[in-house]
Amino acid sequence: MSSILTNSSAMVALQTLKGINSGLSQVQSEISTGKTVSSAKDNAAIWAISKTMESDVDSFQGITDSLSLGQSTVAVARQAAETVTDLLTSMKTKIVSAQGENVDREKIQADIAALKDQISSVVGAAQFNGLNLVQGGDSMNVLSSLDRSGAGVKSSQISVARADLQTGGYTAAAAFTGSDGVGTAGDVFSAAMDAGGTSSMNIDASVLAEGDSLNLTIGNKRISYTVTAADLASTDASSVVANGLKKAIEGANVGISVDYDSANAGTLVLQNDNADAVTVSGQYQNAGAGGLSAMSGIDVTSDPTGALAAIDGLIKTATDAAASFGSSENRLSMQADFVSKLTDAMQTGIGSMVDADMEEASARLQALQVQQQLGVQSLSIANQSPQNILSLFK
Repeated sequence: MSSILTNSSAMVALQTLKGINSGLSQVQSEISTGKTVSSAKDNAAIWAISKTMESDVDSFQGITDSLSLGQSTVAVARQAAETVTDLLTSMKTKIVSAQGENVDREKIQADIAALKDQISSVVGAAQFNGLNLVQGGDSMNVLSSLDRSGAGVKSSQISVARADLQTGGYTAAAAFTGSDGVGTAGDVFSAAMDAGGTSSMNIDASVLAEGDSLNLTIGNKRISYTVTAADLASTDASSVVANGLKKAIEGANVGISVDYDSANAGTLVLQNDNADAVTVSGQYQNAGAGGLSAMSGIDVTSDPTGALAAIDGLIKTATDAAASFGSSENRLSMQADFVSKLTDAMQTGIGSMVDADMEEASARLQALQVQQQLGVQSLSIANQSPQNILSLFK
């Protein structure tokens, strides 16, 4: 039966054409975005999973940076520990040579003292981004992974133990105080002096012991004075100590004039004679602390046998530190490799869920374009059907 009110063929052709156009729109979206699931509308479950995994991948990029920073920090500490081991080995060679009777132990002791200073310099400089792992303290935690489970997500860390290779430990006691501020352990005096500016520095002898050192860094030059038994035995120990440090500063030729305030025991007045501003920072080093503190007692002029016994223990401390840092550095390296491979695997997994198969999309596009053309022709033919009825009435 033919009807001019209801054209069933046209309706079927129209619905078919709508379906073809919908499929064509989906294929074009896949080709333009490269994804079969580009929004929650396409597939809510797959989209949610992919977004969660993508957030984890982004987080792992930050973890990679953390591991790189940790590796660099540990590498600096390991290199410092290995250098200290080499210096201690050289010191042992000199101590062994001092065991003979017909040697100049004074000159050998001078060489040993130079090696001691070099070890202190290496330990003090072994920092990366402000963190020094060879001066003792709590372990350093390096962000290493994200662990996701049904209970949620939490971070994992690799703990790197610090080593104490200090020839003396820093103390929080304010051996240094000054008008420009009092700091904390290891940096208890700091002053920034403009050209012609002055700053006062007080030295509290009550916290000092024989072998302790008062260290100043003026500009880029380091100055050190070691407290002697004579300092502590004097009537006014702070005056003796202050005068000793005064001479050390003046002998360094750093453009700083030093006056001793006789009215205030232990107080030095510093004046910057340079044309530019100068920063002065001070550290009080306690000879009774530190992993290599026994090094301060090595003296081949008075006890060559005792020096030989002490040096082996110091070398063991340094080698143990180097070995520990080497193990930690290797672990961080392996974790960095794992995180890199894990990130690649996660990205591949996300791609398999949401990425479009471009070969398939290309084939579907061509097929749908042909179907669209046929659908248009079919609808055109179906729309002509009511006009054919006119011929029946002629």
